[in-house]
Amino acid sequence: MSLLKVIVLAVIQGLAELLPVSSSAHVVVAEKLMGMDPSSPAMTLLLVLLHTGTMFAVIVYFWNQWKQTFFADSEAFKRFAWQAVIATFFTGVVGEGVIKIIEHTLFRHAPKAQIEDLFSHLEIVAPALLAAGILILIAGLKQGRRPDSEESDQIGFGQAGIIGAVQGLCLPFRGFSRSGATISVGILQGIKKVRVEAFSFALAVIITPLAIGREALRLRHADASGFAHAAAPSLLGMLFSFLAGLLALKWLSTWLERGRWYIFGIYCIVASIVVFALHAKGY
Repeated sequence: MSLLKVIVLAVIQGLAELLPVSSSAHVVVAEKLMGMDPSSPAMTLLLVLLHTGTMFAVIVYFWNQWKQTFFADSEAFKRFAWQAVIATFFTGVVGEGVIKIIEHTLFRHAPKAQIEDLFSHLEIVAPALLAAGILILIAGLKQGRRPDSEESDQIGFGQAGIIGAVQGLCLPFRGFSRSGATISVGILQGIKKVRVEAFSFALAVIITPLAIGREALRLRHADASGFAHAAAPSLLGMLFSFLAGLLALKWLSTWLERGRWYIFGIYCIVASIVVFALHAKGY
């Protein structure tokens, strides 16, 4: 695994993580363009560790906001904890359910088929980007027409469950932006974008360690010797994605909050067309 390629992928991940444009889809496309196999265990471990780097950047960036909202007092923390448990439960149920359905339908004839086999299929990444773009566009347009007074600063337990379920739908598909989908669903439920954004990234921090463990076990079972070979460059990539994520978060957040959410939907739709074209060319 070339260290230069790892650094390039890490920077792409870090810069795209805050934006609802599916950073993992950008990484997968970049891997394809550089002749790498996104579905290989080493590449999926790299992708997870790149997400880990940006996860730490998110923690550093959002920590003060979380302290003022979710950790302001014992009652606020208790409410957030229950919301996180409910959302993560539905993420697990929906995500694992969709994964099993895909593995037993699309890959039913393949031995030991796994959801990671989808990661190299740009014909699946493209429609996932399109779906995310349409959802973001609808939410952004609706937000633009709704007065601020009609938006809620609180997230209900039922709303948390819906956000978690949508997050579960995002897990199997590179291109269906997790942050874009969860934040958009929150906006459509009438929650203030600042609040649902903080909640969405808090959920990401919760599920990332579980994803790391899953991919680590998968790589060890696939190739025990490959684990040590892939771990070192992946850890380097994690460092660079952390640094790139911090830089992106510092200058992108202000623009993100200016009521232009729909623009990211347009971007995802255009990106899906580009990915379709790349697939047609044989990538």
